[in-house]
Amino acid sequence: MDGNFNENDISRVVEADRAHIWHHLSQHKPYETTDPRIIVEGKGIRVWDQKGKEHLDAVSGGVWTVNVGYGRESIANAVRDQLIKLNYFAGSAGSIPGSHFAEKLLDKMPGLDRVYYCNSGSEANEKAFKMVRQIAHKRYGGKKHKILYRDRDYHGTTLGCLSAGGQDERNAQYGPFAPGFVRVPHCLEYRRFEQDGAPQENYGVWAADQIEKVILAEGPETVGALCLEPVTAGGGVICPPEGYWERVQEICRKYDILLHIDEVVCGVGRTGTWFGYQHYGIQPDMVTMAKGVASGYAAIACLVTTDAVFDMFKDDASDPLNYFRDISTFGGCTAGPTAGIENMNIIERENLLENTTNMGHYMLEQLHALADKHKVIGDVRGKGLFLGAELVTDRDSRAPVEEKRIQAVVGDCMAQGVIIGATNRSLPGKNNTLCFSPALIATRDDIDEIITAVDGALGRVFTSA
Repeated sequence: MDGNFNENDISRVVEADRAHIWHHLSQHKPYETTDPRIIVEGKGIRVWDQKGKEHLDAVSGGVWTVNVGYGRESIANAVRDQLIKLNYFAGSAGSIPGSHFAEKLLDKMPGLDRVYYCNSGSEANEKAFKMVRQIAHKRYGGKKHKILYRDRDYHGTTLGCLSAGGQDERNAQYGPFAPGFVRVPHCLEYRRFEQDGAPQENYGVWAADQIEKVILAEGPETVGALCLEPVTAGGGVICPPEGYWERVQEICRKYDILLHIDEVVCGVGRTGTWFGYQHYGIQPDMVTMAKGVASGYAAIACLVTTDAVFDMFKDDASDPLNYFRDISTFGGCTAGPTAGIENMNIIERENLLENTTNMGHYMLEQLHALADKHKVIGDVRGKGLFLGAELVTDRDSRAPVEEKRIQAVVGDCMAQGVIIGATNRSLPGKNNTLCFSPALIATRDDIDEIITAVDGALGRVFTSA
């Protein structure tokens, strides 16, 4: 760490934090007797806290965000230069970086044509939901307004997004929710035994067919969109089984349902392709993204659509309501698209998609080796540098390990100087998956350090495993 804090400086910062900051996802009672953690500096894949302790960050900023790592001067310099020239103008007008980034982004997304800028993944998904509702009123008398979402998937923190939230514990105490959102079953093959009638063979197609059953029960004429994560993130790092996505696409086209892919976590390299859906050969109508778009160097999110969707909002210029009557204040900031351009440049210059694929394969192999050693690991899964290990008390029953022991593993790794993640207060009784998403710059040595920390933590927390 090369910061300039001295003991008095950082003590004051800690006390100001304790007195005034409301941390995310945190119970603050312990801070009355212990210091909150403050991250002071980051470089590459590592961060330092206020005590000078170094940590390997295996979750890219805690929530799958810092894809190209910390300390990227080229991004900071590009943003600085742009802010001096023009920092902001409302999105009712364009900007030079907005145009350039949209062009660069869409070059990576064949079949998609338009970019709507906003400032968070939640907001991007909210915009998509509003487009679906407006299309329903414009074209279907308001009837085709329902939005399907999947069990275990998460789409954001607004009340609209929580209405499409498949994580019941995360949703608890925030209802009542918006009407017209309908849940469909998940496709977690490891737990297919929990679904009545799930087959051993062709499970992916069967899981997609369960979506069609919901559509038929609701009435296809009432369903406007299906919103899914390409690889489920906080619901347990779940990759879709073979045949699933192809069948989902077929169902959406059969019933004239917009396919909305939530790439807030998977987007911009996390899975080894520019976007997670690109592994599966499908063509979405709407794609939302946020976290990795600028790797946390600026706040930016995007809703990307086809021209077919876009054209539905300009087909009758004489109608004063016939356009998307929405705005995102900070969608007009120029820092976001500027950072996004250089973020993508770095990924291209340093061949980080290839590195993500290679290091993802290596880390998956190492996690499987850990599973051979620790019986508490029931399943290992993921794609690219987006991986999970589900912990169970027994491999036959697949009963989930209780959350406090999962958190003990996370805490043990933290004490060793390695930050990992876990499903957290999201799924009642099933917050039992360790989550890994190191920056796309991760090396074999970095991964070995993560695996060594998890190995030691599992040995200590599950002494009888």
